[in-house]
Amino acid sequence: MEAARAKLTRVLSRIFINNVNDKAQRVMRSGSSFDGLAKYSTSAAAVVKDYEDYRKSLYGDITHKALLVDAVGTLVAPSQPMAQIYKQMGEKYGVEYSEDEILRRYRWAYGQPWGRSRLRYVNDGRPFWQYIVSSSTGCSDTQYFEELYNYYTTEKAWHLCDPDAEKVFEAIKKAGVKLAVVSNFDTRLRPLLRALNCDHWFDVVAVSAEVAAEKPNPTIFLKACELLKVKPEDAVHVGDDRRNDIWGARDAGCDAWLWGSDVHSFKEVARRIGVHV
Repeated sequence: MEAARAKLTRVLSRIFINNVNDKAQRVMRSGSSFDGLAKYSTSAAAVVKDYEDYRKSLYGDITHKALLVDAVGTLVAPSQPMAQIYKQMGEKYGVEYSEDEILRRYRWAYGQPWGRSRLRYVNDGRPFWQYIVSSSTGCSDTQYFEELYNYYTTEKAWHLCDPDAEKVFEAIKKAGVKLAVVSNFDTRLRPLLRALNCDHWFDVVAVSAEVAAEKPNPTIFLKACELLKVKPEDAVHVGDDRRNDIWGARDAGCDAWLWGSDVHSFKEVARRIGVHV
């Protein structure tokens, strides 16, 4: 019975997403007016509500037993543009590229296959980040790299995306929902969360460098669920990357919401789970 229910949940979750996506594509292809977009928005909201009602019919008012949260871009974000920091810190080491050029080179380097291993982030991730920094700035000075690398482990470099996150996560935990961070990151993530004083919000932190699997590989989501002692179909993952977060989580059997599209705040996440904040 449980296996059948889990399979039905996964199937209906995919139908829900396909339904919304098909409607969006039809609206875009038609060159629709504002009225058309408004009708689509209303229709999509109805589909979301139908799916929420379906979850409640199976699981009760609290629709998920666990919330998995992406780190960079969802939970935390850089406090200053990366290219600005690379240039400011690099000037004394002879970096002459403009911020635009650094950003262009960074994107190119980050998009290249990483040939040293199947994972970008192995242990502390230094080899990968040395490659990124030198490719972005043209500077291979070890002292410059270490200064940059250490800066991104401090609270000065990051801020919380949602200022109400702590209050919301406290309410979610009080309702009995377990919490985990699931992130493609190196081993600096744990000290970073401690520096931001938010590590204690979470029951589990699943880091790709420790799990030896990077999103969208479903292994990292399955590991988080295993550590939380919940079934994948009882968890929902929230992240800002459609490929890594949404597709990866769904391949693992989890529900998934896209940050900035399906949900825009953790209070909205809590509401959709059934937790009043």
